[in-house]
Amino acid sequence: MHPAIINLDQADLEPLPQSIGPAGGTAQRYKQRSARIGKQLGARKLGYRLIALEPGMQSCPFHSHRVNEEMFHVLVGTGEIRIGEGRFPIRAGDIIACPPGGPETAHQIVNSSMGELRYLAISTQESPDICEYPDSDKFMVFDDANEAAPRFYTVGKKVDAVDYWDGE
Repeated sequence: MHPAIINLDQADLEPLPQSIGPAGGTAQRYKQRSARIGKQLGARKLGYRLIALEPGMQSCPFHSHRVNEEMFHVLVGTGEIRIGEGRFPIRAGDIIACPPGGPETAHQIVNSSMGELRYLAISTQESPDICEYPDSDKFMVFDDANEAAPRFYTVGKKVDAVDYWDGE
């Protein structure tokens, strides 16, 4: 098989790495298994990930991206997606666009069914990016575009913001 081709039945689904995976308590509802197939295929400008959610699980916290765009293609199962203030049923064959924006484009996939939900997540890989989390009033800023510099990654609460000149 050509190195830029993979069949999804050959993708090795693994739990999230412990460094970014849920730590316990309420975070246990975010368990997922995924395969980073974009990296395996040598993709450079798009990320491709196969994600499997067990019944009752959520893909990640409700969030929006200020820079990156995401698309989801439901392969197997049913569930729902939160987008902005709405909730919408999803099923195999659905394609979902999540463009960059603010709270109105925030999104989260939930497996509300009794069976496994599998979908392909495709996203632009622009960096830096800012994610906002409307449910918890958090934000995340990350930049991993410069291989010569260490990755920059921080998560904070908007209420903890300081003045531009603080500490200068």
